[in-house]
Amino acid sequence: MSILFITSTRIGDAILSTGILSWLHEQYPEDGITIACGGPASKVFGEVPNLEALHIIRKQRNHGHWWQLWRAMVPRKWRVVVDLRRSAMPWLLLAGKRYSVPYDRAGRHRVELNASMFGIPPQNPKIWTAPEHRETAEKLLAGAKTPVALAVGANWAGKTWPADRFAALADSIRQMKAFAPGAEIVLVGGPDEREAGAALLENQDGGRVIDGFGLDILSTYELLKRCRLMVANDSAMMHLAAASGIPTIGLFGPTKDQHYRPWGENGYVIRTPDSADALMARLRTDPASVSTLMEGITVDDVLAKIAELESRGAIPNTRQA
Repeated sequence: MSILFITSTRIGDAILSTGILSWLHEQYPEDGITIACGGPASKVFGEVPNLEALHIIRKQRNHGHWWQLWRAMVPRKWRVVVDLRRSAMPWLLLAGKRYSVPYDRAGRHRVELNASMFGIPPQNPKIWTAPEHRETAEKLLAGAKTPVALAVGANWAGKTWPADRFAALADSIRQMKAFAPGAEIVLVGGPDEREAGAALLENQDGGRVIDGFGLDILSTYELLKRCRLMVANDSAMMHLAAASGIPTIGLFGPTKDQHYRPWGENGYVIRTPDSADALMARLRTDPASVSTLMEGITVDDVLAKIAELESRGAIPNTRQA
C-alpha cells in the first residue's frame, strides 16, 4: 500500500515537515510515498525513499487545485493520508488512517505542531540527497577550510536584515579568532536574491566569497552541511541549515520565532527589541516602513552571539564533512 503526504507550497514549511515524512517511512518502510505540494517545495523531496510520485499543487480558481488532486488520488486506497494544509482531502479519499494538522492554540513550533498529529515527540527535519549533490558541494568548496554561510534573502522585504549589515558582518567574521586566518563566506539563496548579496560578492577586500545563489535545494543542503556556521534571515535557507545540523543563527523581526525558530539543538535566535506583533502593527499603520522592520538588530548583536557560541565550544573547529 501507499502513503499520501500533503504538505506546503513554501520551501521552509516543507523542510519542517520532513521529520514527519521520515517517521512515516520508518513506520511503513515497504510503502510507497506520494507527495502533494507546491512547485517550489517539490525541490525538497526529490530523493525521498520509496517516492512514487510528486503531485504539484498549482492554485486555481474556486479551489480547483483540490479537485484536481482528488481526481488524481481517488482511484486507489491509501494506507495513510497526512494533510498539513487542513483541507478536506483525508476524508474524501479511501484510507486506512487519516491525519490533519491541528490549529495552533498553544504557540507551538511548527515541528511540534506537526508531531502532535500522531502524539509523538517532535521529529527533526531530514533531507535526503544523492551523490551528485554532495559532489556539487565539494566542488564549490574546493580548498575552503573555514566556510561560513550567510543567507541575505527572505520571501518578503519586511523580514530581511539590511544587506550592508550582512556585508559588515562578513568583514568582522573574517577578523574573529574563531575563523582565523580568514573565513570563506558562502552565500546561499535563490537566484533572485543575488542582487541582495551584491555588496558581499563585489567588495570583500580580497577575501574569498563562494557564490551559491541559485543552487538547487539538495546541493545547497550539502553545501551548508560543510559550513561551520550559518547566519540567516527567517527563511527557507535558515531551516535548511538547521536541518543540516550546523550552528544556525536566525534573525527575527516581524515573524514569530516561537513558531519558526531554527529547529534543533544547534538553532539560535536573535530578534529585534520589538515583538513581531508590534512590528506588524507598525507595518499596518505605516506601510512605507516595510524595509526597516529588521533594523533593531545590530551587527554587534550578531557578533556577540557568535562569540558566545565560540566560547561555549558550539562552533566546530574544522569544516564539517
